[in-house]
Amino acid sequence: MATSAAAVPDEQVVIGEEIEHVRLITLNRPRQLNAISPELVSLLAEYLEKWEKDDKADLIIIKGAGRAFSAGGDLRVFYDGRKTKDSCAEVVYRYFWLCYHINTYKKTQVALVNGISMGGGSALMVQMNFSVVTEKTVFATPEASFGYHTDCGFSYIHSHLPGHFGEFLALTGARLNGKELVAVGLATHFVSSEKIAELEERLISLNSGDENAVRSVIKEFSSEIKLNEESILNKLSIIDESFSKDSVEEIIKSFEAEANKEGNEWIGAYLKGMKRSSPTALKIALRSVREGRNQTLSECLKKEFRLTMNMLRGTISGDMYEGIRALTIDKDNAPKWEPPSLDRVDDEKLDLVFEQFQENLELQIPEIDECRWDGKYENSAYTVPHEAIPISA
Repeated sequence: MATSAAAVPDEQVVIGEEIEHVRLITLNRPRQLNAISPELVSLLAEYLEKWEKDDKADLIIIKGAGRAFSAGGDLRVFYDGRKTKDSCAEVVYRYFWLCYHINTYKKTQVALVNGISMGGGSALMVQMNFSVVTEKTVFATPEASFGYHTDCGFSYIHSHLPGHFGEFLALTGARLNGKELVAVGLATHFVSSEKIAELEERLISLNSGDENAVRSVIKEFSSEIKLNEESILNKLSIIDESFSKDSVEEIIKSFEAEANKEGNEWIGAYLKGMKRSSPTALKIALRSVREGRNQTLSECLKKEFRLTMNMLRGTISGDMYEGIRALTIDKDNAPKWEPPSLDRVDDEKLDLVFEQFQENLELQIPEIDECRWDGKYENSAYTVPHEAIPISA
């Protein structure tokens, strides 16, 4: 017998259900493709903390309502807050902090990803013990295309992909399908979408968080992975050749040279996308992913928090707001980047957005298990009046 952990009206943006030893989370903003909103983050964190501490909760299942798992951050929230200093600090802080806790969660988690999984929304997929994808799953980290950077732990995740594929995903916003996600290690199992509902029922009836038992059930429903011949994962040697270069300019130059070779017509669309992206965002994304190779997840999330706050503040560029305007507000798809070209991006200015904040203004991620749910936004320096906050160390 299921008992709801909260009221479940249509407008409840996260629905939490308690079914014996199973806890089921449904992201419930289908019209907004389950985009990450302040309320969604708060409710999700509330459920996950409560259930990690609940001895009766053994298995957490998360899914999205409608045709999306989660399309990432709610860009309109960012855009609407552009004229008020740090108006989005709360949702950014809460979600980055939560990403760490999802990755280090003490109970078994399963993500059922039967649809769109983009940007920060994908952090709810990739960092789970088990992430089940289908033929309807579409993944991408397209942030550079709207003047932003690879966030929510993806400077860590991408940096640990084979070769330089992570740089490729961060700079081009390339899309991967369900089978490709499993093949490259960003998901654990591929299941036909028509079997997802039955799989969910079986996991609930399993009523256990034993990883081997959960794995066995999912495996029953899983299909073997066979990539299409034209899959981007069959082009890794070419990608590595170009995306191993030291700078964005050199990467593009090398990729252009590869595009001129017979059989490499597929490169053209990715080159076009990169050249239309924010020059500043491309450089930040490349540096962030490269740094991620030598950083822990915690260090990456703290770095990404600094980058995000600086971008929201327009510390060196207003490209993020211009990109959101062009993509989702006016929808003219004609952003006017400033500076407009890679050669005019000042590397010294880039250093500014990577600089550490004063310690109390950093993302507070507890390193000790006994205190792991400390460091919440409401106890942070960001809840004091803005004028009292000095930014840099």
